[in-house]
Amino acid sequence: MKFSVLSLSATALLFTTAFVAAQQSTVVPRSTTSSAQAELLTAAPSGSVTVTNWYKQNVTDASNVKIGDVSDVLVSAVDGKITAVVIGVGGFLGMGEKEVGVTFSAVKREVIDGKVHLSINTTKEALAAAKGLKYDGNTSSWILASSAAN
Repeated sequence: MKFSVLSLSATALLFTTAFVAAQQSTVVPRSTTSSAQAELLTAAPSGSVTVTNWYKQNVTDASNVKIGDVSDVLVSAVDGKITAVVIGVGGFLGMGEKEVGVTFSAVKREVIDGKVHLSINTTKEALAAAKGLKYDGNTSSWILASSAAN
């Protein structure tokens, strides 16, 4: 009986010590880049449109002939503004398609009959001849296709 009481006391002491140590552990708060509280909107900013007006949309040349589609929209990590779009050109059903980057300002957006149309002042051949890009999953960025690791 004496052994059981001593064993029970030692076990209780061990659990109590572990519990107290766990309670005293330091919790480090998640760091934030700004101490300002997020500004909540009551309406979308005037003149704003959604990124879906570009992402996965067809792109045509000046003659309204499809030359590709937008594969990605690139946003500046500094100021959050759209800087470029990646256009997929060539290929068939996604096979053999080449990704080419163009500045965001090069893409003209028009609304015709209530539908968004994107166009660029170039040809399919010029895009096909341009240096291609490849998405690098390790860095989450687009790089020159010739620089991509195989």
